[in-house]
Amino acid sequence: MSGLADVVLVGLGAGCAIAADVLTAAGLEVVAFEAGPRLDASMMTLDEIRNDVREWMTQPKAAHEVPTWRSREDELAGPSPFPMRMVNAVGGTTLHYPGLSARFMPWVFAARSRTIDRYGRDAIPGDATLVDWPVSYDELEPWYDRVEHLIGVAGEPSNPFEGTRVRSYPLPPLRRTGWTELMADAARSLGWHPYPAPAAINSVPHHGQPACTYCGFCTANGCHVRAKGTADVTSIPRAEATGRLRIEAGARVERIESGADGRVTGVWWSRDGARSFQAARVVLVGTFTYENTRLLLLSKSPAHPRGLGNDRDQVGRHYTAHVTPFVYGRFPGRRLNLYSGPWAQATCVDDWNANNFDHEGLGFIGGGLFTAAHELKPIAAALAPLPPGVPRWGSGYKDWIASNGQSVGSVGAQFESLTYAHNRLDLDPHVRDPSGTPVVRVTYRPGENERRGHAFLRARLHEWLTAADADLTWGPDTIALDGRHSYGGTRMGEDPANSVVDRWGFAHDAPNLGLLGSSTFPASGGHNPTLTVQALAWRTAQHLLDEWEFIGHQ
Repeated sequence: MSGLADVVLVGLGAGCAIAADVLTAAGLEVVAFEAGPRLDASMMTLDEIRNDVREWMTQPKAAHEVPTWRSREDELAGPSPFPMRMVNAVGGTTLHYPGLSARFMPWVFAARSRTIDRYGRDAIPGDATLVDWPVSYDELEPWYDRVEHLIGVAGEPSNPFEGTRVRSYPLPPLRRTGWTELMADAARSLGWHPYPAPAAINSVPHHGQPACTYCGFCTANGCHVRAKGTADVTSIPRAEATGRLRIEAGARVERIESGADGRVTGVWWSRDGARSFQAARVVLVGTFTYENTRLLLLSKSPAHPRGLGNDRDQVGRHYTAHVTPFVYGRFPGRRLNLYSGPWAQATCVDDWNANNFDHEGLGFIGGGLFTAAHELKPIAAALAPLPPGVPRWGSGYKDWIASNGQSVGSVGAQFESLTYAHNRLDLDPHVRDPSGTPVVRVTYRPGENERRGHAFLRARLHEWLTAADADLTWGPDTIALDGRHSYGGTRMGEDPANSVVDRWGFAHDAPNLGLLGSSTFPASGGHNPTLTVQALAWRTAQHLLDEWEFIGHQ
């Protein structure tokens, strides 16, 4: 393939991999640029130091481009206090994610209108920019279903709060353990409704790939037997088999070019110091939240002097990330063996997610998924927060770890933080990556809604562990964020005045430019984002095919 491509994909992670599969199956010629290398199963070692401590999979590109962070506009941004690194590689962060693949709650897609209907307009903070999605759960459900059966999601439809589904999961749940059953029983004793985590991990062989070995080295690592439903195992090989996908690995896209009419014409990319231009009828960008915003802001032209998609100063706005309370509990005399098995081999609870409980008088809206997971590896366990009064070093610390290390379990939540006018992404004027390009600057501070929600969920987590007979529970009361679960910057919506892309993911001011990923989400939701990223990507790709005469015409 040479010359003009039908579609250029920028990044080849969860979203663009799905798009590549759909578009090449329909006969389009696709070129995909991925800044990272191609990795294979032989590189995925069972080594906590290499994977979790040194984070080898985030090297080298992502480690040099970590966004800077500040809480207010009058502050100088510095290093992020929260985890933010992602994987640059063919397959993207699906390579090292834990694989929890849950659908968003139906309430999430209409959170603003449903909140007003139930609690009144004053329940939404005045400075929040909460909007309803331009797509409903029912509209997205067929795409959720397609993705689950393509990548292989193991689970069971036992969550009473889940939206309707046309089919069950393609694979049975991952096997249960003493820990997951202990926490499921405790949840039931509280009147909650536990269910096995839906996981993009093969509980049985699927599409020619083997079942999970439960090695316990899944998160921050690829699968050494290819049992995880990562993009390099599922979508990408199917697309390459058509002969219509060309992958340029180790290739960085520096800017997207656009013409006088505002339509994009292709991308400038570089590798090993050589710079080239790839012309395209359509460009789809799926490089994760931070890089999606950065690339659009860097792609200025006479037609788009503020950057692509930014004619109305919306690129970078409406940013948020999950607030993540977590609590530890000690179960004396009980060996939990949490180093074994993947993180997504978990018990989940949605009783305190979305609007599944009455928020009247609580002072916040929304909620989050609770998980009691595995994969608490030795170093992580040794570095975990300790109960009050336990020494942080020396013989007292060692004695406590030796006596209690295998008897400590943890539970966590991910609160669906609101978007606010004061939180955004832009280009840092002071910090550049090794190529001389500005990195993204995050301006974020949680609101009172997030502080109250965090405290409320944290109290429920303590309650859960206590119900499981933990004799001691503890955890930080300060707000922590997961910058890897980040949203916004290129929000979707019907109104160009407060969004960057339309309901299909195409830019309001450049109709042949599409954005894929959680940067398009109007809200964070209380579940992990990847399955929704993939479902939306399939829907965007199909819309592109259906409207090719308009979108792809040049």
